[in-house]
Amino acid sequence: MAQPLANIGVAITRPVDQAKKLSQLISNAGGTVIPFPLIEIVPLNDYSLFEHVISDLAPYDWVIFISSNAVQNGMPQMVKSGIPSHLKFAAIGPVTAQELKQFGAKEVLIPSNRFDSESLLALPEMFDMKNKKVMIVRGVGGREVLAETLKTRGAEVTFAECYQRINPQTNTNLLAEAWQNKQLHAIVVTSSEAMRHLLDLAGDASWLKEVTIYVNHARIVELNLDLGLSIRIADSAGDEAMFKLLCH
Repeated sequence: MAQPLANIGVAITRPVDQAKKLSQLISNAGGTVIPFPLIEIVPLNDYSLFEHVISDLAPYDWVIFISSNAVQNGMPQMVKSGIPSHLKFAAIGPVTAQELKQFGAKEVLIPSNRFDSESLLALPEMFDMKNKKVMIVRGVGGREVLAETLKTRGAEVTFAECYQRINPQTNTNLLAEAWQNKQLHAIVVTSSEAMRHLLDLAGDASWLKEVTIYVNHARIVELNLDLGLSIRIADSAGDEAMFKLLCH
């Protein structure tokens, strides 16, 4: 049986723990995975502010989790603090929602198609926000569109930041050498932050224009369309959609 990714080298820029499933799919299809995480999730240096923010959840109507990292780093402490029964949960996507349910959340609101802030904001429940208190659990920094839009709809929004992202790489020599040796054919990038790190590290290196970059959302490349890069965009989120794109 022919393997669709035979002799194809794929660099994955996701954090190591989050790259396992896609890496296995690529390996099973005959491809060679080059781990090159451009984001590493690490704990905060000081959790006192986070603990203060979540110390009283009773006034809140909604708590929104941006990612599975937010669940893993935030929910244990929130459970300890006590979660009121009226509190409603929302998540960007199904993986995050499933992890929330493992911490006892019975119902979690998620988008049905694309899994991003815009899709969550399009749900009817997210329009009924007048005088509602919303907590957004996330890492340090990040996009502001969710909070800003909810505020325009009448919500009072508080951030609860429970982890930080760093770039563990200092250069792209590993990728450049792999390309030079004809061992690198594709790079998977699944966040705007990782794309910024890749472009900052690579600079104007010519090899980057010879490799196809695979992303899971058009937003990741919208600011880089004039750089002459070869880019393909998956039609949905998730490892299966990215794997399908790599195979075609």
